[in-house]
Amino acid sequence: MSLEHIRLSTQAKDQLVKLKRATGVKNWNVLCRWAFCVSLADISAPVQKPINTDSSVEMSWKVFGGEYHAIYLALLKQRCKNDGIGNSTHTLAHQFKLHIHRGIAILAGDRTIRDIASLLAKIPGSS
Repeated sequence: MSLEHIRLSTQAKDQLVKLKRATGVKNWNVLCRWAFCVSLADISAPVQKPINTDSSVEMSWKVFGGEYHAIYLALLKQRCKNDGIGNSTHTLAHQFKLHIHRGIAILAGDRTIRDIASLLAKIPGSS
């Protein structure tokens, strides 16, 4: 398992399709960044469960993070440190997969997200 290539589950893909339709955000990677940050903001550790990454949605780490890929990696490393689980390559890749899938599920399950404005309203202090 590596952070170089990120693949999502079919369920996550379906949830992203729903979010794309609701928000008008065109790119998977942008929604995945939102999802990752939403999950990191949750103080609980993601549930340790196997995730079948069987969808056609795949991107490289640099596409996921764009020009800020190093910042996203630093955030992931800090979260792993805070959770007391280390930061081996395997741990980082696994935790990233758990966080991104949890974040997608949180966003897709939020019935108040109906457009880009309602997504932006989720940012603390944005009101």
